[in-house]
Amino acid sequence: MIETLLRSDIAPTGKLRVGINYGNPVLATRDAVSGELRGVAVDLARELGARTGLPIELVAFESAGKMFDAVKAGAWDVAFLAIDPGRADQVSFTAPYIEIEGTYLLPPGSPLRAIADVDREGVRVGVSANSAYDLFLGRSIQHAQLVRAPSPDAAFELIVTGKVDVVAGVRQHLVANAGKLPGARVLDGRFMAIEQALGIPKGREEGAKYLHEFIEDVKASGLVARAIEKAGIRGVSVAPRTGRSVAPCLTNAR
Repeated sequence: MIETLLRSDIAPTGKLRVGINYGNPVLATRDAVSGELRGVAVDLARELGARTGLPIELVAFESAGKMFDAVKAGAWDVAFLAIDPGRADQVSFTAPYIEIEGTYLLPPGSPLRAIADVDREGVRVGVSANSAYDLFLGRSIQHAQLVRAPSPDAAFELIVTGKVDVVAGVRQHLVANAGKLPGARVLDGRFMAIEQALGIPKGREEGAKYLHEFIEDVKASGLVARAIEKAGIRGVSVAPRTGRSVAPCLTNAR
C-alpha cells in the first residue's frame, strides 16, 4: 500500500521530525527566551503535518551545516534546506519553494566595492561551515581564502574581531548584523541565488515524490507567499512552479 510506504518514508518513528534552520532568518527564527520557532519553514512544516495527519516535531538547528550533518545520525525525517550538489548524495530535494540572495558584508573602511572585488589574493572570506554559500564558494572561489565558522552568527564575529575581510551569507541576515557594526555595509547584487527546498534522506522515493507534490501545491495555492508576508520578510521571491501537483492527505492515500 502506498499509504504504508509513505508513512515509512516520511515518519518512520510515527512522528514527523522536521529539521528547521533558525540560523537563516528567511526560514525561521527562535525566541531567545521561550525557544519557540516561527517563520516560513515552520508554517510549511505545520501545513505538512496537517495534510499528512502526522504529529510534528520541530528539530531546531543553528546552521544549515549542522542540520545537514545530522542526517547521518537520523535526527530528522524531512528538513528545509538549500539545494546543493554537495548534499545530493545524502538528500533528495524537491523543487525550490523560495529563492534568496547570497552576498557579502564588509566592515567599516573596506576598500572592496563590488561582488567581483572579493575573489582576490589575500582576501579572507568568513562563512558558516557547510552552508549552501560555503559549498558554492568552495567550488567557485579561485583566489580568496575561505575561513569557516560553526554558524552564521559565529561567522559575523570573525569580521567583528578582524579575522576576516568580508563575510558571505544570506542578505537578510547580513543586513541585520550590519546594524550591529557601525559603518559596515552589505554589497549590492549577489554571488549566487540560494534555492531553498524540502529535503528527505536519500532512498525514500515515495516520500520524495509526495514532498515534491506538496511543495508545488503550496507554491501554486499562494501559501508560500502568505507565509513570507506573515513573517515580514523582504527581498525573497517564491520560486517558479515546475508543474501543478496536488499533494493529497496522507490518510486518504491508496
